[in-house]
Amino acid sequence: MRSFTIRFPKTHRLRKAEEFSSVIRFRCSASSEFLQIFAKPNNLSHSRLGVVVAGKIERLAVNRNRVKRLLREVFRARQGDLAGLDIVVRLRNRLSHSNSLNIAGEAERLMVQLQRCRG
Repeated sequence: MRSFTIRFPKTHRLRKAEEFSSVIRFRCSASSEFLQIFAKPNNLSHSRLGVVVAGKIERLAVNRNRVKRLLREVFRARQGDLAGLDIVVRLRNRLSHSNSLNIAGEAERLMVQLQRCRG
């Protein structure tokens, strides 16, 4: 069994605009109707996550924060498998309540596809 932390410390987050844009420029991605996920190898022993939920897509902050919480939870559960990757998740379309229940499964499926980005 792999050991990983359930926490989401600052070392596991992408925080600077340049970190986000370098992952997106790497151009290794997987997408679905609601999500687009980019990945790039990071030469670290752990993975890092960045989440982009535009106010233009989800107007209310409470909805943007709910989506971010769901995506961080998926990342926390899969971070042992994603070690060595920087990941940026971008919401593409507004979510209805019924779609938000399926978003976690969709994100997990896309993150598994991104294993190919390791190089």
